[in-house]
Amino acid sequence: MRQNDTTARIAHVFSGTFVHSTPRAAVEILENCVLGVDDEGKIAFIEKEKDLVSLSKIWLFETSDIKQLGQNEFLMPGMVDTHIHASQYSYTGTALDLPLLEWLNTYTFPVEAKYKDLEFANNVYTKVVRRTLKNGTTTACYFATIHTDASLLLGELADKFGQRALVGKVCMDCNSAVPQYKESPSECKVETDRFIKELLKKQYPHVKPVVTPRFALSCSASLLSELGEIANNNKLHIQSHISENKEEVELVKTLFPGCKSYTDVYLKHNLLTDKTVMAHGCHLTDEELEIFHETGSAISHCPNSNISICSGMLNVRNVLKHKVKLGLGTDVAGGYSPSVLDAMRRTLDTSKTLTIQDPQHQTLTFEEVFRLATLGGSEALSLDEQIGNFVVGKDFDALRVNVCVPDGPIDLFPGEGPKVILEKFLNLGDDRNITEVYVAGRQVVPFLDT
Repeated sequence: MRQNDTTARIAHVFSGTFVHSTPRAAVEILENCVLGVDDEGKIAFIEKEKDLVSLSKIWLFETSDIKQLGQNEFLMPGMVDTHIHASQYSYTGTALDLPLLEWLNTYTFPVEAKYKDLEFANNVYTKVVRRTLKNGTTTACYFATIHTDASLLLGELADKFGQRALVGKVCMDCNSAVPQYKESPSECKVETDRFIKELLKKQYPHVKPVVTPRFALSCSASLLSELGEIANNNKLHIQSHISENKEEVELVKTLFPGCKSYTDVYLKHNLLTDKTVMAHGCHLTDEELEIFHETGSAISHCPNSNISICSGMLNVRNVLKHKVKLGLGTDVAGGYSPSVLDAMRRTLDTSKTLTIQDPQHQTLTFEEVFRLATLGGSEALSLDEQIGNFVVGKDFDALRVNVCVPDGPIDLFPGEGPKVILEKFLNLGDDRNITEVYVAGRQVVPFLDT
């Protein structure tokens, strides 16, 4: 418990069951507890209910203000989507019939080129922010497009609806398949600088820029170097893609013959830092994973996408064995669901498929996957000192979950304890069960306009 000071005022107090992860426990269930959130949105205390009267005196709140969670309710940390293309949301659930490179040229680049139209951008970006928040994504790491103004609009909308977000203006100066959808190297640098400067100038409390080279195939070596320098000079996050499918890996070898591996391309251009997250990594070697560990770079595991466009299957157990930071991503629209709950389920499916192929493979547990979706995601985005679990001093990013909402997808039976209830929610639940969403102590779902 943090000692109260005269400036802290308690804004919310919840009583009941809390479920979160710690570095030591994949799932920790705290029953009959009370949690207080101060007016800065930070967790002020978390204690057993028996201390309620003394807590109310120390923290100066009325016991009548306590929000009591029901028997079939719990609070959990908000989910972290470490890789999602906001600009692809309009065709989510379709166009899953081609492998990666054909998929990009046929579907993705033509759609992303439309984002110079701010009305089009506003429509899609409003919907994706609202949809992901409703599904419990309190933090999203977004790819936008090459268009600076539309990318700034995505940041504005995330702030408006209260989502914590890293927003990336996409950088690409090579695109022979759809030549109108690229920038010159000089445009890329000028517009990336403008994007970063203007987004930071807004001083949004929870929305920050992330340097975003699309991937090695669409960026020249000189552009990659420029972006590494921009990220370093501004101490910014970096996001990109790596080793998603085998054809891509082979093409990278051809384009960058002086590099030992796909990972080495990013390493040589100063793009692997402790604030870097790379999506996919299905075909990384053990040597490459060692570089990820040494640099503190993270991997975003996007199993729905990996399966949907037949890219490959990431061996998460092997990544964790190399002590590489790892979170989950929906990778909309390569992945057909904008819900991190779906990403958790596909993570388990992929792990079980690897066990079918190799009985020596140790299948991930649902508890481990829960940690990847919450604390693991915060670690992957280097935000774990701020979010990820219920620790005093961290921001209160949380979901109120009710597994027994009217006409909901879950049935309960006598004698089922909180761990069974959690597992049922993770496997069967959807946005109907997520009744309230909080980001930094602010209730953002239900939306004020509904």
